[in-house]
Amino acid sequence: MEVQTMAGPRSVTFPSGEEVPALGQGTWYLGDDPRRRSDEIAALLVGLDLGMTVIDTAEMYGDGAAEELVGEAFAGRRDEVFIVDKVLPHHATGAGTVQACRQSLRRLGTDRIDLYLLHWRGPVPLAETIAGFTDLLDAGAIRSWGVSNLDRDEMAELHGLSGGEAVATDQILYNLTRRGPEYDLLPWCAEHGVPVMAYSPIEQGRLLGDPALGEVARRHGATPAQIALAWALRRPGTIAIPRSGNPEHVRENAAARDITLTGDDLAILDAAFPPPRRPQPLDVL
Repeated sequence: MEVQTMAGPRSVTFPSGEEVPALGQGTWYLGDDPRRRSDEIAALLVGLDLGMTVIDTAEMYGDGAAEELVGEAFAGRRDEVFIVDKVLPHHATGAGTVQACRQSLRRLGTDRIDLYLLHWRGPVPLAETIAGFTDLLDAGAIRSWGVSNLDRDEMAELHGLSGGEAVATDQILYNLTRRGPEYDLLPWCAEHGVPVMAYSPIEQGRLLGDPALGEVARRHGATPAQIALAWALRRPGTIAIPRSGNPEHVRENAAARDITLTGDDLAILDAAFPPPRRPQPLDVL
């Protein structure tokens, strides 16, 4: 008999108590080509109208071009979106973090960033970055802060620093082909109440031709991309941020929220993409 499983949570709660949708939108590579700009803005707005209000961007993306696109897309609708932005590691000193944030705010055309992340760990001590985040919090320029691409031991180190317990999320590469975080990082985050943001949840499209994913998709009358997203969303405390500059693809992504994967589905996917049995280094794209 087939075992039924619950659909993934529709929302995720940050340590502050703020609740956001579990499915958001990424902007990596958006804003790079003027010929695609109108479609990309339309895609972001379709997602917003469908409740995908978490918008992830970074100063690195197109040297600020993605931030400018986000600012243009949501002009007049700022209060409807939850903006996540990221500071580059070589900017992440105390003063540098503040300066980088001010420049991002200008490109975004807003007075605040809802969640500001260290993009990945660099040579700057984490304590200095926390100091910069704290200054930004005190100034009202950001509402919360987190990190990206930090593994379990790094998260434990961060959490042990003065002010480090305020970390709101760890944004990581997590999808069917990148299951290493399930061994120790995701359990640590769950234990400490830190939600995870999964970037590239369909591995930038490279997952879509997999036979097992196709088999599960046919069982649900869905697309492989929808199954990959439903799989990522199945875990409590996980926010998936697929990127698309195509309005129809955004509608397809949104429909993944309504897919309930069964025990048989998960068994098929586990056989094709086995969960980790030992610690693995955190993958990064």
